Amino acid sequence: MNQSLLYYSVGALLYCPANNETVADSIINQKFGTKYSLALCLEDTIPDGCVAEAEGKLMAAMQRLSASCAQRDFYLPKIFIRVRNAQQITRLYKALGKNADLVTGFILPKFSLENADAYIQEIIRVNEISGQPVYTMPIYESPSIIDLRNRYDILYTLKEKLTAVEDKVLNIRVGGNDLCHAFGFRRHDDESIHQLRPVANIFSDIITIYGMDYVISGPVWEYYRSANWEQGLRKEIADDMLCGFVGKTVIHPAQIHIVNEACKVSQKDYDDACAVLHWDSQSHSLVSASAGRERMNEYKTHSNWAQRTLLMAESFGIREA
Repeated sequence: MNQSLLYYSVGALLYCPANNETVADSIINQKFGTKYSLALCLEDTIPDGCVAEAEGKLMAAMQRLSASCAQRDFYLPKIFIRVRNAQQITRLYKALGKNADLVTGFILPKFSLENADAYIQEIIRVNEISGQPVYTMPIYESPSIIDLRNRYDILYTLKEKLTAVEDKVLNIRVGGNDLCHAFGFRRHDDESIHQLRPVANIFSDIITIYGMDYVISGPVWEYYRSANWEQGLRKEIADDMLCGFVGKTVIHPAQIHIVNEACKVSQKDYDDACAVLHWDSQSHSLVSASAGRERMNEYKTHSNWAQRTLLMAESFGIREA
């Protein structure tokens, strides 16, 4: 699922509590721009006693969006609902009625051996009753994957379970803050989460096990107004991309533009990727200098990178410098 543009299209995923009464108007009036996805959260951002109220406000927001779509054109992002449990998935989808067509999919928090089967069965069930594909994005943030004695077995078992809905998994997501919480870590705005080795090692294992088959999105960056938040975010995205992540979870609209700009492909990488994928089949050599004669391009070695680079360029664009 990492060789199709659809799976690169989530991009900057803006998290918003599902009980936010202004989110529909913000979308309609394009206050968040025209290049992002949206997660309406019913989990960590909602107090336990307010879930029913939040569900009601989510329904109202979707109805408002649906009515406005019939009246005017505006950018409608991919919309995901982050549920609290598996039982919410089909129930909410049915309750949305015709407005369910606005839902791209469901986010599965704390994805683990304890809940994976229930989550997956609900994704299968909701696709059986839907007239369009309903996607999902499991989040790997459960403390169970910290224990080195069991981590590999857990991650491989979860991957095997996901094969039942593999084409519906738009992204694998990682819960950076949840994993940091388990250790009592918190990075500052001039530090990258990839410097926190225990957490970074978990990320590395997830990339190793899932990265050849799935697109994996970068963890949340929690700064949006501090002195160094932009520079820090750009640096962490550079680290994300070097390690194999695509896109990022964001918690403030100001972060969306930074993510989209930082994820653009350089012109040099784009040119080299095109050269690799359009290699002269009559050539007697599968190695050549790059267009700028700065590095070596090799067809057999760089073709996977080139494919990924062109998908990134199509999704995020190309930067000149």
